Parts: sequence; C-alpha cells; structure tokens
Amino acid sequence: MVEKEVLTYTVTEMADADDSAKQRGWTESAFEEVFVQNYARLVGVLFRLVGDRARAEELADDVLWKLYRKALPREVTQHIQGWLYKTATRLGIDALRARARRARYEQAAAADAEQVDHVASPLSDVLRSEQCKQVRMILSQLKPAQAEMLILRNSGLSYRQIAWALGVKENSVGTLLHRAEAEFEKLYRKSHKDKE
Repeated sequence: MVEKEVLTYTVTEMADADDSAKQRGWTESAFEEVFVQNYARLVGVLFRLVGDRARAEELADDVLWKLYRKALPREVTQHIQGWLYKTATRLGIDALRARARRARYEQAAAADAEQVDHVASPLSDVLRSEQCKQVRMILSQLKPAQAEMLILRNSGLSYRQIAWALGVKENSVGTLLHRAEAEFEKLYRKSHKDKE
C-alpha cells in the first residue's frame, strides 16, 4: 500500500514538474538538447573542482534540474551555458566548503593515515592526491568570486565567457584573474609554511 502511494506521489510530482516546465517554455526536445550539449562538460568542471566523479555527476544533475524548474529571464536564456557553469561552480564551491566544515569536526589525521595504509599505489599518485586535496582546501578559503574565476579559467572558458558568468566587464577579467591567482599563491605558500 505504501509503495503505491509513493509511486503515485512520484508520478504526480514528475507530471507537475513537466507541466510547469512547459509553462516556462521548455519542451522535452529543447531541454534534451541543452542536456546533451552541456552535461559532460559540467561533470568535467565539477569533477576537477570536487575530485569525486559521483559527486560531480550529482551536482551536474542538480544544476540541470535547477535549469529545468526555473523560469529564467530572457537574457539568461540567450546565455544558458554561462548560467550553467556559474551555477555549477557555485554548487561545487558550496560542496567544497561543506566538506571543509566536516573535516574540521572529524579526526582528519586518523582518517588520512588509514587511507594511506590501504592505498597500494605508487608514491607519485599519493603525492598528487595530497596536492589535489590541498588545492581544494585553498579554493574553499578564497572569496567565492575568486575561486569561481580560477575554476572557470582552468576549465577552459574564455575571458568573455568568464565575464558573462560572473557578471563583470570582459576587459577586467585579466586583472581579476591575476589577483585571484596571487591570492591563491599566497594561501598555498602559507599552507606549506605552516606544515614546516
């Protein structure tokens, strides 16, 4: 009896979402086209950010679900990719921050020692993994706009795409990017100094 109620609720919820999406102008084929064109790249951007393929896929699904359910202003619909990548990086940064908060409350040292004992890989893989963790931690310490800018640029977006996604002038992207890189480097060097 309960399963039938859950199934009915889920089907009703999906039908409501489809109706509301049609009211906003989404057709199944239009959304499918947006999905096919952007899903793999969104997952790639998020994977580089969060370092977990499954989590990156979940976040990409969340981004596309937000797009599907949201009535976007006309200027955003003309630049859907920018909106998608901006939303993806924000969700990714939020995921990084949540992970950092969890790490502060957990006994990270014991967990890391246990993971290193169980991993049977070459030293270079371990060092790379540690460096990736450190980069993610530093990204979570940056201002969100700086972290977004670094992530978008390292994901291959042009200055124009970054400018649109972050809502800044295209000719200021270089300066802002340089400042973000300098702040990242400062925090990176400080973290190495603190370890010594």
